[in-house]
Amino acid sequence: MAGLPGPFLCGALLGFACLNAPGLAVEVKVPAEPLSAPVGHTAELTCSYSTSVGDNFALEWSFVQPGKPISESHPILYFTSGHLYPTGSKAERASLLQNPPTGGVATLKLTKVRASDTGTYLCQVNNPPDFYTNGLGLINLTVLVPPSRPLCSQSGRTSVGGSVALRCSSSEGAPKPVYNWVHLGSSPTPPPGSAVQDEVSGQLILTNLSMSSSGTYRCVATNQMGSASCELTLTVTDSSSGRVAGTLIGVLLGILLLSVAVFCLLRFQKERRKKPKETYGGNDLR
Repeated sequence: MAGLPGPFLCGALLGFACLNAPGLAVEVKVPAEPLSAPVGHTAELTCSYSTSVGDNFALEWSFVQPGKPISESHPILYFTSGHLYPTGSKAERASLLQNPPTGGVATLKLTKVRASDTGTYLCQVNNPPDFYTNGLGLINLTVLVPPSRPLCSQSGRTSVGGSVALRCSSSEGAPKPVYNWVHLGSSPTPPPGSAVQDEVSGQLILTNLSMSSSGTYRCVATNQMGSASCELTLTVTDSSSGRVAGTLIGVLLGILLLSVAVFCLLRFQKERRKKPKETYGGNDLR
């Protein structure tokens, strides 16, 4: 017989119908859809209830961060015994749309919302001895934040024929930004077969690099709140030119060393010619 309305439950148990006394049920209603608010604005979390408010009536708003269980929620404010008690880190920014909230409206106002305000909010009404039905409502709030300036980086082999990965990421942004890379300047964008872009991760992979792949690349991070960008310069080198230059340098060094050796040899021979020969002066005793 679980789930039967109060009067039917009474009749089934006691053999007669009993009246449904006013205030027997505590019913909390909240929006079914998630809410959102731009950062810095005021968010109103609508919560209403139906019950016959008595001396034991109490209202509590609490908050839990995304991904954590309800059991780890932290209180935002209490209303009990005719007094309102804001508490916690949101105390200075939290209030009720109607105070005292005894007319069936328990809506929470949260001013100057921050990114850290994103999470689940719990509206709970207690009015002993009215415990029948649900006295708890859950509201998911997302604070909308424009993308922060992304960080651009690159890795890989930047010589002709090589491959590089360009990466772009914003540390802030809600909803999560999407990323788009563009090649600036008069140089043509790399052909479709040599560029693969992931708008979610912000990675652009360039393969089979050519000299025309060189240039400035810009990454733009975008969500419904705005956009931000960063740039980097890619320099593609020709490895064959490098080998020719290396060979030329080696030949020049060889010629230089040979010239030094010849110079030293000629100088040595010249010095030998200048040195006087020793003469025999005879026997002094004779």
